[in-house]
Amino acid sequence: MTTTPVDTTTATTDEEQVRILLERWFTAVQEADLAGVLAGHADDIVMFDVPPPDAGVRGRDAYRATWPPFLEWQSGDGVFELVELDVTVGDTVAFAWALLRCGPASEVAAHPHQRLRLTVGLEKRSGRWVVTHEHHSFPDRTP
Repeated sequence: MTTTPVDTTTATTDEEQVRILLERWFTAVQEADLAGVLAGHADDIVMFDVPPPDAGVRGRDAYRATWPPFLEWQSGDGVFELVELDVTVGDTVAFAWALLRCGPASEVAAHPHQRLRLTVGLEKRSGRWVVTHEHHSFPDRTP
C-alpha cells in the first residue's frame, strides 16, 4: 500500500507544506472524508488515540480502521473545530500541535474551553511530508 500524497505544490516553504497537509486533514475529518483523512499519512503511521487500544495502532490499515466509528459519530451532532495550530519544521522532520473543540455540540457549548490536544510528527520522504505519528488526548478532569 502506498501513501496517498497531498498536493502541496502551491506552498513555497516546508512550513506551508505541513500546514496545508494538516489543514486538509482537519477538513477531511470535518467532512467525514476517509480518503482525505488517510491522505498524507505514512504506511507505518503510529497513532495513540483517546479510545483504546491503549498501546495505540500501528500501520495504515489499523489507522484506517479507527476512523469510521468517529466519522459516523461526528456526522451527527459532533463538533471537530481547529482552534490553534503550531508547526515547527526542520530539514527532514517536523512536528505540530493543535488544540481543537471536539465533542457533542451540547457538551462543547456547555464547556467551551475544553480542548482536544493533538500532536503530530512528520517526516519528509521522497520530497514529500508525511504524517508518521499522531497523538490525541483530552485533559483528565477527574478529581
